[in-house]
Amino acid sequence: MSTLTGISGHFERIIQELQGTLSAIPADQVEQLTEQILNARKIFTAGAGRSGLMAKALAMRLMQLGLDAYVVGETVTPRAGKGDLLIIASGSGETQGLHIMAQKAGKENVQLAAVTIFPDSSIGKLADLVVQVPGSPKDPADQGSYETVQPMGSLFEQTVLLLFDGIMLRLMEKRGGDSAAMFTNHANLE
Repeated sequence: MSTLTGISGHFERIIQELQGTLSAIPADQVEQLTEQILNARKIFTAGAGRSGLMAKALAMRLMQLGLDAYVVGETVTPRAGKGDLLIIASGSGETQGLHIMAQKAGKENVQLAAVTIFPDSSIGKLADLVVQVPGSPKDPADQGSYETVQPMGSLFEQTVLLLFDGIMLRLMEKRGGDSAAMFTNHANLE
């Protein structure tokens, strides 16, 4: 029984941390990203590690909503160009491979949205839009915005997943669609 009480306390702390980070994300930045998604010809998502998994989750939901969405690096990802949008999720905004990708996007006239803790990071500086997500970076030497009981970048990654789910709800409001309609685009060969 004490284990259950202990885990419940951890769950409560995680939920409190997420409420704090989600409420601190600038709503105007989220609305701008929503508009960029709606106006994009194609949407590409990228990230590294667990942030990359959150980016993949966004691409999957965008595709299920009927948008032309891809994950950078997959074998079926097409060429990007003018009118397209690249969304990079990177807590530090300094991941070398993602920075190179952001530079390439600029050369191809692809709009870049960075979802990061640090808007003044190298990726943030290249972005057309930065959505600043409060969080604690993986490396304790970095100056994070939040203290957390969670390991490494967990708070950022969880916040990004919930941010992306919130954006999906906003897209559904603006574009139309519901879970039943989205299910028609769900994978069926699994």
